[in-house]
Amino acid sequence: MLQIAFIRENQEKVIKALAKRNFDAKATVTEVVQLDEKRRSTQVELDNILSESNKLSKDIGDLMKSGEKSKAAILKEKTVLLKEKSKELVEKADTLANELLEKLYTLPNLPAAIVPEGKTPEENVTVFQEGAIPVLHEGAQPHWELVKKYDIIDFELGNKITGAGFPVYKGKGAKLQRALIAYFLDKNTDAGYKEYQVPHLVNEASAYGTGQLPDKDGQMYHDATDNLFLIPTAEVPVTNLFRDVILNENELPVLATAYTPCFRREAGSYGAHVRGLNRLHQFDKVEIVRIEHPEKSYAALEGMVEHVKMILQELKLPYRILRLCGGDMGFTSALTYDFEVFSTAQDRWLEISSVSNFETFQANRLKLRYKDKDGKNQLAHTLNGSSLALPRVLAGILENYQTPEGIVIPEVLRKYTGFDLID
Repeated sequence: MLQIAFIRENQEKVIKALAKRNFDAKATVTEVVQLDEKRRSTQVELDNILSESNKLSKDIGDLMKSGEKSKAAILKEKTVLLKEKSKELVEKADTLANELLEKLYTLPNLPAAIVPEGKTPEENVTVFQEGAIPVLHEGAQPHWELVKKYDIIDFELGNKITGAGFPVYKGKGAKLQRALIAYFLDKNTDAGYKEYQVPHLVNEASAYGTGQLPDKDGQMYHDATDNLFLIPTAEVPVTNLFRDVILNENELPVLATAYTPCFRREAGSYGAHVRGLNRLHQFDKVEIVRIEHPEKSYAALEGMVEHVKMILQELKLPYRILRLCGGDMGFTSALTYDFEVFSTAQDRWLEISSVSNFETFQANRLKLRYKDKDGKNQLAHTLNGSSLALPRVLAGILENYQTPEGIVIPEVLRKYTGFDLID
């Protein structure tokens, strides 16, 4: 959430920055500033009345001590009126504060200066590409055919149990999935990330804290009875571990990683781009989260990018890194890099990771702060990244590592799988 003081003092800057996202913020910014002015003036009026009421109470006490009860009675009548007025003002201030908060929730984060202009994914900028695209044998197949051939993932069985987008992993497919999770977690913990096991359901405060609500309202699976939400990513519970926390500056940075299933009610569509593992409603992902000093967060972002690069290099998958344009960035992000793996069998790039810096946007919602060297509380910066999302990584492995004899397991995974070929 953007800070109200910053919006108030930089209205044109905010409007111009959000235009880079193709977001017309003029009306909302104007309304936010007006609501804030009303809230502040109401608070000043309330403070004055409370101050006057306190003075009258002291005067009443003095009059009672001196035996001037009739004068004290007159002042008591005034205090009754002031209490009624103060009650009205408290209610008005609360209403204005809630209205202001609801408006602030609708404003996305400001994009960083290096975010490119653009409205669509086609306008994202490729900043790095590595790995040779393999030449497959004649008759090579996309992963949704391979998994049937080798009986390792069953989409129809998942559809029977739950519905489309909920696959069942079987045999070597299940073990390869488990191997990827263990490998990703080991890489993250070796890099200094502390592993957590977190709930897969979060409350409304947590969903608001990291920005899924209200932006993704309707896209999250919701249990109305208990008002809990199935997580769309481990970012939500992991980052919320630090909601309402004040860290000491010497405790930064905080590095965390977690594996969770993820649940997303994405709108249905058709075609090869969403077939098989390309888009699911439930999938597995290993996440990394960092809480950083504001002066060090962009260096940390580059470190996260290098970390994901190292994993893809070890998996020997061809990949590229995109800097997302303003129109393609997530609501909460100030800067995002997307990683894509090339699927040779599908002849297309598949997104497998996003690494983002949210600056103070989430921290402001979370009230996540650190105490600086002068003892003042400051908002921290939060970052997160997929390290990695499994479905499309698995699709890339199945398709790029297929041979006439079977699917070769990447060498780095063999100590986890216990086999080197799916046949």
